[in-house]
Amino acid sequence: MMVFLFCFSVLAVFYTYAGYPLLLLAVAKFKGRPVKKGPYEPRVSVVLSAFNEEKFIGDKIRNLLELDYPVEKIEILIGSDGGTDRTDEIVTEFHDPRIRFFRFVSNQGKPHVLNGLVSEARGAVLVFTDSRQRFEPQSVRKLVENFSDPEVGCVSGELYFEQVRGQGVAVGMDAYWKYEKFLRRNEAQIGSMLGATGAIYAARTGLVPVLPLNILVDDMYIPLSIVAKGYRAVFESEARAYDLASRKGSQEFKRKVRTLSGNFQIFASLYHLLVPWKSPIAWQFWSHKVLRLLVPYLLILAFLSNVFLVHRPFYLVALVIQLVFYALAAYEAVRLRSHAEGRSIGSLPYMFCLLNISAAAGLLSYLQGQPKASWDKAYS
Repeated sequence: MMVFLFCFSVLAVFYTYAGYPLLLLAVAKFKGRPVKKGPYEPRVSVVLSAFNEEKFIGDKIRNLLELDYPVEKIEILIGSDGGTDRTDEIVTEFHDPRIRFFRFVSNQGKPHVLNGLVSEARGAVLVFTDSRQRFEPQSVRKLVENFSDPEVGCVSGELYFEQVRGQGVAVGMDAYWKYEKFLRRNEAQIGSMLGATGAIYAARTGLVPVLPLNILVDDMYIPLSIVAKGYRAVFESEARAYDLASRKGSQEFKRKVRTLSGNFQIFASLYHLLVPWKSPIAWQFWSHKVLRLLVPYLLILAFLSNVFLVHRPFYLVALVIQLVFYALAAYEAVRLRSHAEGRSIGSLPYMFCLLNISAAAGLLSYLQGQPKASWDKAYS
């Protein structure tokens, strides 16, 4: 029984992080579905929900006003969700007719603001973004070119992290994000990806659902809702946005717990996408999202079953490998607490463990009914 449990748990973890990506790559290579992109310039509404973003909002607006897109075909809708800093004042200093500003009196959360802004939008395509990230000038144009394909309902751009070198946890975070983009790119190649990059994604206005007011991950709920209607959610690598990676594990942990707690919300509300005979993305959904959240428990099972088998040479080696891996993660945690910079041998083990601890904490948070959809910033 211990041998079975050990082999099962190890193979399940291997499939989740390596087997699935390799199978996905093979399917994408031999059965890919290219998007029929072409010149397309619909009216676009950029939608931005903000809460206490005085540090970023001015630069963000200037960045959006410099986009390479016809002035008469773009509007920028900004919703301030009952903020208490200078965000509102900064926005009102801009007098460009493309900007439409909506101030929400009380802080009711991002879904409430997005629902309000979407209802006011005049564009055929909505571009969702956040306050912190900078777009390349051609990003919106590259996003909307995908909508010349009538099967496409949602398009995600690509997010890059700046100033990663020498920034502690940012090194592991950057490697993890590259891995995630690889999965999304290949999932889109065979049909649809399972979410979008919240900093830069677009959707056909008529397909965007009214968001539940407690939803935590709109950039997953909106694309999956569109996929459920029979449209594709695809990836556009030439639509680029840039962000600064977190330098602290505590910041990344807080953000991931919120996101992964939101994943459990998605499973509950869009459960039909997990049913193979009803869903075009069931394989991807189980492999990428569900199994990923089971890995923490599989790792515990692998370790405990391995302890019972330690009297056999093969399993002794396996246990030593596990202990070394976790020791490297612990070493990196201690190193980062001392504000050390740069890449170390423990960077990837640390990020792997951080993500899986976050997954377990995300489930606990979901079962406790937390976190709430109201704003709770992980970054400042």
